[in-house]
Amino acid sequence: MSRITLENLPDFIRGTAILGTGGGGDPYVGRLMLEQELTKCGGVDLIDPDDVPDDLFAISVACMGAPTVFVEKLPNAQATVTAMRRIEKELGRKFNAIIPLEAGGVNATLPLVVAAQMGLPVVDGDGMGRAFPEFQMTTFNIYGVNCSPFVMADDFENTIVLETDNALRTERYGRAVCVKMGGIAQVASYAMTGEQIRRTCVPRTVTLAVDIGKRVRELRVEGKEDICEGLAAYFATSRPPRFARVLFDGKVQDVMRGTEDGWTVGNVTISAAGDSSDEMFLTFRNEYSLAKLNGKTVAIVPDLLFILDRETGEAITTETLRYGQRVKVIGVAATEEMRTPEAVEVIGPKASNISEPFVRLEDLAWGGSS
Repeated sequence: MSRITLENLPDFIRGTAILGTGGGGDPYVGRLMLEQELTKCGGVDLIDPDDVPDDLFAISVACMGAPTVFVEKLPNAQATVTAMRRIEKELGRKFNAIIPLEAGGVNATLPLVVAAQMGLPVVDGDGMGRAFPEFQMTTFNIYGVNCSPFVMADDFENTIVLETDNALRTERYGRAVCVKMGGIAQVASYAMTGEQIRRTCVPRTVTLAVDIGKRVRELRVEGKEDICEGLAAYFATSRPPRFARVLFDGKVQDVMRGTEDGWTVGNVTISAAGDSSDEMFLTFRNEYSLAKLNGKTVAIVPDLLFILDRETGEAITTETLRYGQRVKVIGVAATEEMRTPEAVEVIGPKASNISEPFVRLEDLAWGGSS
């Protein structure tokens, strides 16, 4: 059985920041929270989805809100436990495992913090394989897991229970409550059995984060290969293998960013390095969702987009984008669970208010498609 320990924590945090695809909150905050708990307990056990027994009963816990708010208002682990306990009361059944909602940012670390506090294992998988801005944008929902009861808790451990007929309605109602809770809320949702986990999760994303962070660290130490190019090459050997490529190399030229209805929204323009007049334009709503090179689409959700520091390979989140940063943009193919027609309907371009159809990253030639 794999574990997250103090030894592999830095790699894990680095990897979750990258898988956050620009969102998910400050990875430094998540590291401090998890480091404190691992110092006490030594480690958190991971269960491979293929080994999950039918009688396992797991819950997803997460922090809802705009990453820009996380800068000043930190996630609250105790309130998260309160939300989880409230669901147990509603269902009349105790949970014996935690499963992350998403693979990136604070919401990849918070489940391990809660698991460490409660002495529970964590399923090595999640419902997104990256980060998405809305709670219905999960493979759990897409493949039939009910998100209700959906419990929200504020910093004072006041709770609200939402019971709705679908996950999209839960997101809409919950987002309004989140704003009233100060722009951030702790959430427990998607209670599920072992059978549902095996059928619906994106598998082995916790260990994927560790492997990504480890590979970036190794590339730095070796100093023989461009870090961003080396990371893109890594995905050809990941489990499962995925198409990836460096899409752009340049300098942040302009950032438009604001907080709107509980999300961090905006866009960034990156000018090419050297003498080239090429320009890349990315839009985001918490996470990067669309990349255009000279006006032509080169990557689009649900495929993943990373903006990384070109020298260190560290992730640059949407709330930390600044003029003058030297960056590289990487596109990575989403897993097949996230690319089915039913998945694209929920997590594809339309769901992010993008009028273009989804085209797989590997089918987009240089210059893209309009």
